[in-house]
Amino acid sequence: MRCLRLDNPVPRRIATVLATISIWFSATVTVADNFRAPPAPNINARSYFMLDFQSGKVLAEKNADEQVEPASITKIMTVYVAGHALREGHIRLDDEVTVSEKAWRTEGSRMFIEVGKQVTVDALLDGIIVQSGNDASVALAEHISGSEASFAVVMNDYAHTLGMKHSSFANATGLPDPGTYVTARDVTRLSAALIREFPELYSRFSKKEFTYNEIRQPNRNRLLYRDEGVDGIKTGHTEAAGYCLVSSASRNGMRLVAAVMGTESDRARTESSSALLRHGFRFFESRRLYAAGTTVLDAKIWRGSSESIAVGVIEHADIVFPRGRYDKLQATATVNDPLMAPLTRGDVVGSVQVRLEGELISEFNLHALEDAAEGSFFSRTLDDLMMMFE
Repeated sequence: MRCLRLDNPVPRRIATVLATISIWFSATVTVADNFRAPPAPNINARSYFMLDFQSGKVLAEKNADEQVEPASITKIMTVYVAGHALREGHIRLDDEVTVSEKAWRTEGSRMFIEVGKQVTVDALLDGIIVQSGNDASVALAEHISGSEASFAVVMNDYAHTLGMKHSSFANATGLPDPGTYVTARDVTRLSAALIREFPELYSRFSKKEFTYNEIRQPNRNRLLYRDEGVDGIKTGHTEAAGYCLVSSASRNGMRLVAAVMGTESDRARTESSSALLRHGFRFFESRRLYAAGTTVLDAKIWRGSSESIAVGVIEHADIVFPRGRYDKLQATATVNDPLMAPLTRGDVVGSVQVRLEGELISEFNLHALEDAAEGSFFSRTLDDLMMMFE
């Protein structure tokens, strides 16, 4: 077991490991359940959920897995699907989309596109994101998948891929439908995925207004106007859903994502979201312990063509902890013992545990950062003999 300093890069040196961890985690970073957080503010909402973007650590929640109507929060998934279609080359921003009568007739919030006219995908995206246009959502869905019903199938495929276990989509708009429901946890994680995978699309969510067809409409996310750290993401409202808001803000290198579902007014969703974000930034801070590809230590390897192998992280290793407690953190590295060749780059070979005053707050995998081939017959035989005495 090797204790690591968190304030400096760890020097590379050979480590003979004293213990073997018996449980491995599928995620690069796993946060322990006993992580203690200050109580979240008292928010009058049907449900809410907030996480740290980098680490995925949950910072506050209430009824996070209760299924609720998402209203226009649905459009986050609509944009997420569009992001994949753009990346894969199925559509382009300069595509001209002919507006169908179905899209033109769609009720609710509108971009005010006109039947039979052509609108670019670029404009439709702003109409969806800034103006929350239901007509734009249907037009884009039809352009991507041929029909809104087929587009909903794609939405659900991506929901499944993202692990949105308690959510379902029946349309691209969020208009009331028994087949459309989400949870606060699911839409927060969807939003984090959109921010991570499609930053160029996410940047549009910070636009405060958009004008189309000589009609100027403001962004309904009032946090954009009162908190310069907020740069997204989406509001939603129907009579059944209440007033909902998924928000995201970044301060001093720390990003939070929060969903507040089912408040009683526009003001309530704004104030509640602001309170959650303030709570997160006030009581927590985040650090990147190791960047992807960093060598944490050189570990002794048996029966190999070399005596040691570089061991480290293949993805960024980020942690969240109570503000002002960084100097109290202690990291301990553990590598499989004995560590045997052959190994392939990426193989899980150990873990780093991070504790705060004895309590485990985070654990992430250590991987082989290089291939390790078997040694010669003579070297393997010699190592076998040495292991007998070790």
